[in-house]
Amino acid sequence: MPVVSIRITRKGTTAEQKAQVIKEVTGTLQRVLHKPPEWTRIAIEEIDIDNWGFGGRTTSAIRRDAAS
Repeated sequence: MPVVSIRITRKGTTAEQKAQVIKEVTGTLQRVLHKPPEWTRIAIEEIDIDNWGFGGRTTSAIRRDAAS
């Protein structure tokens, strides 16, 4: 049984987009690895942008500076 974990930031992603990601990842596992869709489990973990960072900065700070 494939289990896929996807981490994204909480802001900026709609329920429809997440549903599409789940559908397409499931389809990819079926097409490439021949895994039945009913065996595939996908978890999308949404992380607050204050709890996600890179380059020594939080994503909220990076986005705030980019908007300026």
